[in-house]
Amino acid sequence: MSSIVNIQGLTKDYGQNGVVTHALRGVDLTIESGEFTAMAGPSGSGKSTLLNIIGGLDRPTTGRVEVNGQELNRLSSTKLSRLRRDRIGFIFQSYNLIPVLTVLENAEYVLMLQGVSAAQRRERVRDLLKEVGLEGMEDRFPRELSGGQQQRVAITRAIAPEPALVLADEPTANVDSKTAIALLDLMRQLNEEKGVTFFFSTHDPNVMKQARRLVLLRDGRISRDGGMVEGLDTE
Repeated sequence: MSSIVNIQGLTKDYGQNGVVTHALRGVDLTIESGEFTAMAGPSGSGKSTLLNIIGGLDRPTTGRVEVNGQELNRLSSTKLSRLRRDRIGFIFQSYNLIPVLTVLENAEYVLMLQGVSAAQRRERVRDLLKEVGLEGMEDRFPRELSGGQQQRVAITRAIAPEPALVLADEPTANVDSKTAIALLDLMRQLNEEKGVTFFFSTHDPNVMKQARRLVLLRDGRISRDGGMVEGLDTE
């Protein structure tokens, strides 16, 4: 099994008005291809910052970050954008769907950016929408969907380009517990059947239990990697 993410000595500092915040303080982390890994930790522990750096949405202060065999610090803005588009899928807690586009158009958006023909992307996306339980809703707009349905569209959009890695920042935060478990079951199914690597953050112990590996982040450092969920303080 090969590593899809390799991080060494990662730090991230933010400065404002002469005050420096150390968001990440020397993180070392390897994620193997095909993993289904959850990251937990209190608010402000650096979870979103770490996901954003792995996804190339933010730059580290120091350290080495390699994704899909490419060191991010060495990539130009154009090559970094191409890596994000082609090899990394993103799922956000606020869904980030485009309100004026239909379910089908939102789900195929990245494929369109890749230059995939209309016929090919429609066929692929329709099949995926059927898999995630949204068949017959292709022409609806985001405002006509429940939170769980919107997140299913976001998941479809993330996996449609067949990325090497999907990063999810609190993907179940805005849905009820029953829907959250259903969404995690869906992501695990995609992981098992399609081999998609998932790395996601969460506060929900029920969601953590669905993961095969649990990484606990605290004060910008990994305080625990692996083990059981019970007894963890993630608030």
